[in-house]
Amino acid sequence: MSFSVLIFTSFLAIALAQKDPNYVDGRTTMAHLFEWKFNDIAKECEDFLGPKGYGGVQVSPINENLIIKDRPWYERYQPLSYNIISRSGNESEFENMVNRCKKVGVQIYVDVVVNHMSADAQPAYGTGGTSADPKDFSYPGVPYSSQDFHTPPCQIQYNDYFNNATKVRDCELNGLHDLDQSKKHVRSKIIGFFNKIIDLGIAGLRIDAAKHMWPQDLKFIYNKTKNLSTKAGFLPRTRPYIYQEVTYLDGEAIKRSEYNKFANVIEFQFGAILGSMFRGQDKLSKLETFDNPKAWKMLSSGDALVMVDNHDNQRGHGSGGSTILTYKDPKPYKMAIAFMLAYPYGHPRVMSSFAFNDPNQGPPANSDGSIISPEISNGQCINGWVCEHRWPQIYHMVQFRNLVNDEPVENWWSDGNNQIAFSRGSKGFIALNVEGDLREQLQTGLPAGTYCDVITGDVVDGKCTGKSVVVEKDGRANIEILSNESEGVLALHMQAKL
Repeated sequence: MSFSVLIFTSFLAIALAQKDPNYVDGRTTMAHLFEWKFNDIAKECEDFLGPKGYGGVQVSPINENLIIKDRPWYERYQPLSYNIISRSGNESEFENMVNRCKKVGVQIYVDVVVNHMSADAQPAYGTGGTSADPKDFSYPGVPYSSQDFHTPPCQIQYNDYFNNATKVRDCELNGLHDLDQSKKHVRSKIIGFFNKIIDLGIAGLRIDAAKHMWPQDLKFIYNKTKNLSTKAGFLPRTRPYIYQEVTYLDGEAIKRSEYNKFANVIEFQFGAILGSMFRGQDKLSKLETFDNPKAWKMLSSGDALVMVDNHDNQRGHGSGGSTILTYKDPKPYKMAIAFMLAYPYGHPRVMSSFAFNDPNQGPPANSDGSIISPEISNGQCINGWVCEHRWPQIYHMVQFRNLVNDEPVENWWSDGNNQIAFSRGSKGFIALNVEGDLREQLQTGLPAGTYCDVITGDVVDGKCTGKSVVVEKDGRANIEILSNESEGVLALHMQAKL
């Protein structure tokens, strides 16, 4: 093997490794516990996420951020330092959470904000007590000075996204002071932050605002970032999973293809497509060609992290617009998530929200701004937290995906309009109905027997608490989903067989 081939092969191995979520035990799905406290996440890993088969948790930015009046959620995205101190907790609580979650098979992924620091504020104080002088580009908590930013500052205008990639990367997004990642000092501080949290046992990183940074700078930073910690149980030379926020609309100057060579990219098109489908704005039957992502203007499956919604677009920000489904539209939302978890495309992430009316609203909090822990009654959150990850229709489909993960899509059926069904080999079957009554005898691919529908119930004491379906010797079964039912999905799998 020539030296050049060896170098290429080594780079390819690094790139591929950074696209592996590093899940354990055949797990396949992460949940984004948006704005949760570290101690609450640790408990949730032990009580629920681990036992129910989730593979990981994405946590909100963990570094010190600017304190903003009325404590909106977006203050998390205005860093003052890279110290681990936020409304979620401190460094020791973070490390304790990582260790406790790991013990029950749940990895931790950190949302990192390294494109920028805060916008101007006077006074500017952080969640850890650090002060800064943003108007002079002075952030002593890192430290950063004016030499570390793109100056003089310019502001990104909407049209720049379509005709000026340089301004999108070198100008300020909403007044947030834009770091210059080509500078040696900036790179060293970012790499140091990444390495610190890798040493604390995390499995990967979400890169906020990746499209606002130059790909060559990110590639340099990723390649200088440490392997995952063997002390945390990772095998030697395991690379951190990296998935990058690169929102995209047709015609934009910056392409996702500039970023997916060396790490995963969040596929925003996925949620927009499913939103329009399950809102009844397009035909579900078209999803038969979903095995050809290029035809849908999506990334290849191995390059994509997928979601139905995230903390931005559920508030109307970023890609997707009004088609994006959220917890506020529960029936079609659960249908879209069921399809996401049943169909073998990308690495799925489930959103777990707090309720909001004002899109700027922060999480449930006390009068002093401290976050209130979720309260749980009958398995569901009740005090302002939505906790979609606890909805049985969702966590049962997480278990479905874990079970069928290596099985092909087979036995595709549609009525030509808005009713579809397919199996995952001989291990699972799903049917979805957006309009009218679905009453069909369909090929499930499953062995003969009686199965419980995991959307409407569970197996308890040898009986189905929801619908049951009898599969005949030839694999066929009578499937029924009526338009007036609360759920538009029916799902069966081998572990829900009586």
